[in-house]
Amino acid sequence: SNQVERTMRALRARAARRGYLTEITRTYSGAVRGFLVKMSSDVLHMALKLPHVDYIEEDSTVFAQGLPWNLERIVQTEHESGKYTPPNDGAQVGLYLMDTSVQTSHREIESRVMVTDFNSVPEEDGVRVHRQANQCDSHGTHTAGVVSGRDSGVARGVSVNSVRVLNCQGKGTVSGVMAGLEYIRASLQTQPISPLIVLLPFAGGFSRTLNTACREMVRSGAVLIAAAGNYQDDACLYSPASEPEVITVGATNAADQPLTAGNTGTNVGRCVDVFAPGDDIISASSDCPTCFTTKSGTSQAAAHAAGKYTLTYTHMHLMAVALNPLILADSTLSSNIKNAKKWNDALLCRSVWSEKSGVSSFDTAVAHCRQGEEMFSCSSYSSGSRAGERIEMQDGQKLCVAHNGVGGQGVYAIARCCTGNSVQCQSSASPHTGTDAECPTPEHQLTGCSSHVESGGVIDPMRPLHSSRKACPARVGTTSHASCCHAPSLECRLIEHHPSSFKEQVEVSCEDSWTLTGCNSVSHGSVTHGAFGRGNTCVVKASDQGKGAAAIAICCRYRPLQHESSKHSHEQNNH
Repeated sequence: SNQVERTMRALRARAARRGYLTEITRTYSGAVRGFLVKMSSDVLHMALKLPHVDYIEEDSTVFAQGLPWNLERIVQTEHESGKYTPPNDGAQVGLYLMDTSVQTSHREIESRVMVTDFNSVPEEDGVRVHRQANQCDSHGTHTAGVVSGRDSGVARGVSVNSVRVLNCQGKGTVSGVMAGLEYIRASLQTQPISPLIVLLPFAGGFSRTLNTACREMVRSGAVLIAAAGNYQDDACLYSPASEPEVITVGATNAADQPLTAGNTGTNVGRCVDVFAPGDDIISASSDCPTCFTTKSGTSQAAAHAAGKYTLTYTHMHLMAVALNPLILADSTLSSNIKNAKKWNDALLCRSVWSEKSGVSSFDTAVAHCRQGEEMFSCSSYSSGSRAGERIEMQDGQKLCVAHNGVGGQGVYAIARCCTGNSVQCQSSASPHTGTDAECPTPEHQLTGCSSHVESGGVIDPMRPLHSSRKACPARVGTTSHASCCHAPSLECRLIEHHPSSFKEQVEVSCEDSWTLTGCNSVSHGSVTHGAFGRGNTCVVKASDQGKGAAAIAICCRYRPLQHESSKHSHEQNNH
């Protein structure tokens, strides 16, 4: 753009006047508008003062997320095909793999991988680097095989487009990945593909620039699936894993437990959306066209998730295949995929966390749902004090806005995002502070309650009303927001857990066939730090004062036709 060009010219001129050379190596005009420049650190303060410069980030490194090669074993025999037979082969979906180069002559992926003309990788480390093809292709070949391999692949009909952003050592740069994303975006303008998946089986340190580029790619219609990282750490410290719009995949072992191997293992935490198999995954080896090998790591887990996504079509369906606590297990694949039709009739929900707000009074954090999802509720969480949360409309989109409390340590907003049969939701606010927020008609179901202290004081939520009158009560000085949804055969109920003594964490889960749509805390004299959904469980945290807190789950479902007669027994169970 003109602004980028003007900024580059101004930087060159100012640096030259001080005797410094600058080398601009790449410009970006897609998701992020800016440029990559080699310059002395002495020029940095000049660059920061230029008009239109929002921020400057040093280019950094990303790494393939397969565990070290000494943990592999080569399988020289022909791999026998198992009994896994998905109902479709993923041929309707386009997938871009951003990885090392790929050995396209391997019998597992022959004619299934198209190598694009994009190549942006750093020089390999060390003077004596052996760039044998089998070493350079190792990670990408295995990953492509997990996605679409003839015998070992999850989605055997999907066509994979290889975009090389990692060198022979599995190392790349943020600038190279961003250029790769721009290349994919440009390719789609000439040849649109829908649905489109971009697989990112690598991780680096937290990068605002990379996260922004990924977020904008998602908003343009792509689905991005990334490795959580193999550092046994909080995935929120890494990119692209930390970007909320990216589906971040952790790895499990054969026992459905988080993968660990010596000092390495899967990253975890609130930024991980789903776990998938990542231990001793057999797939194509680049050692020969008929060789197989096992690899472990979150790269393999992300490839599993990408393959399963191509079979189930939507982000929410991918989450639905996940077991509580969000684990995709091989043993569940066939039954879940074969029952894909039932997901069309199911209510599917996920929790979307915002980034943490600032620590000043009245600072806010914002979470929102994707296009095609409905926000069924909005909650908040903070390790310190919080002033609650509210639902706001902006440009036709619902936002879940959480408010930091006076003297607070920052707050998270958590949107509960759901999809299903033509459901329509709306948010009803208290007419005045201290008055109840009610659902507009008897046909609407109460799916969630939010409340916010206008003064910024500490929030003390009240129990939702869920009988003939569906409402969210409000205390003096508090505004409540009732999330109310309407769809044919939608029914909801409350399930509560009131511990007899103080507990730092209280949980209550929805029963089978019911889906958690809202999660609320009610204090029994303790400070509550918030409530959030984890899988199908409502989690409430409190501080050690008073008698603790209660967890209240709002659970909903589409009423099964054959169980119409049991509706009344469910109503009698409401608390």
